[in-house]
Amino acid sequence: MSRVNDAVQLFDNGHLCSQAVFKVFCEDFGLPASEAFKIGACFGSGMRQGEVCGACTGALMVLGLKYGDDKAKCGEVSDEFFEEFKKENGSFICRDLLGCDISTPEGVRSARDQNLFRELCPKMVASAVEITEKIMEK
Repeated sequence: MSRVNDAVQLFDNGHLCSQAVFKVFCEDFGLPASEAFKIGACFGSGMRQGEVCGACTGALMVLGLKYGDDKAKCGEVSDEFFEEFKKENGSFICRDLLGCDISTPEGVRSARDQNLFRELCPKMVASAVEITEKIMEK
């Protein structure tokens, strides 16, 4: 299976968006999946505040593993990631992507009622993985 499919499946099986994206790359860097799940645990749902999409934060963790020894390169690839993600999805802010603020109980209810966690979020996970792969192939 591809990383995209693996990440979407992880998300569909109950892992956070941040965990799903980070996990599918982590073992390439010698990081066990169990550690990736722990590291990514506080970044889902826009850091639980509806802020930067968890799929994006998972991708940034991956890019940090690859380019973290070069501060300038990290800035370059982070900017490139956000630019591409925003171009593809309209935003990289969770509440903007979902159209509701999931930092509130009402927002979570709205997202569930609209089935956004099942219909929209997997697309964000897939997009983050695809963009990360493209950046890392350069």
